[in-house]
Amino acid sequence: MITYLVYDDIYLEHDTGFHPETPERLRKIVAYLKSQGIWDKLTHLKPRAADTREIAYVHAPDYIKAVEAVSAQGGGFLDADTVLSRRSYEAALYAAGGVLEAVDAVMKEPQSNALCLVRPPGHHATPTHGMGFCLFNNVAIAARYIQKKHKLQKVAIIDWDLHHGNGTQDAFYDDPSVLYFSMHRYPYYPGSGSQLENGIDKGKGYTINRPLDYNVTPKEFIKTFNAVLDNEIKAFQPEFILISTGFDGYEEDPLGGLNLSIKDYEILTAKTYSLAQDCCKGRIVSALEGGYSLTGLPLCVEAHLKGLGAL
Repeated sequence: MITYLVYDDIYLEHDTGFHPETPERLRKIVAYLKSQGIWDKLTHLKPRAADTREIAYVHAPDYIKAVEAVSAQGGGFLDADTVLSRRSYEAALYAAGGVLEAVDAVMKEPQSNALCLVRPPGHHATPTHGMGFCLFNNVAIAARYIQKKHKLQKVAIIDWDLHHGNGTQDAFYDDPSVLYFSMHRYPYYPGSGSQLENGIDKGKGYTINRPLDYNVTPKEFIKTFNAVLDNEIKAFQPEFILISTGFDGYEEDPLGGLNLSIKDYEILTAKTYSLAQDCCKGRIVSALEGGYSLTGLPLCVEAHLKGLGAL
């Protein structure tokens, strides 16, 4: 098994100032992976910038131009939580493009997967606006790219970030070719993601939300997760799996947490890995979303890599 790692210092240029979604998140991860000898065990991929045509697979052209304009003016705010700096637009293009580069590599190499250490994150970004620290929806863009470039029909997106990925849900809510599955704390930001939200029209049943109370136990979390993978996602028979891998469900995360231990992320990942082996030749690309404990985040990433079979 080859596990690709996508990373570039361009992701540090998205300067958010005094903000939970800080460049220090990636600095801590990279430093830890190097200190433990893990960095050299991975196959490294340099990202490319996605072009605006690829970003427009999901996002409205006027929105793309607006993000570019705010960055060009030196930065500003899309909303109270979502800040841009001078190079944020460039970093966001490389974040989306890094995930696309990983998709291409996994499609070329049998029995491979990838982890993309990218920022800004993406799963709150809707087709028409950014929010919740997110500019462009990296995973949603990748799903469309898989279909358009690689001609695969069915893509599953698994999202275990603490927060519901409202932007990803919006992008595919009426689409039966992309199954979106989210487990998240509820009610919590951004307020969406009830179990009744399960798609519309032809997409009915292809959005799966499992909202969780803040005091859910890891055992309950994993039981619910396994049930959805064993039943709904396995029945869907995806040809590619994308993971919105937020680590803010970690028990010591300062933005909320869902009582998950570091080991639990290895368990979740290993279950996904097993499903991918059965359904889609092991094809997984995982993209970083949340996770704000600067001490716990690197350890969660290590656990995730173990679950991917990299270590």
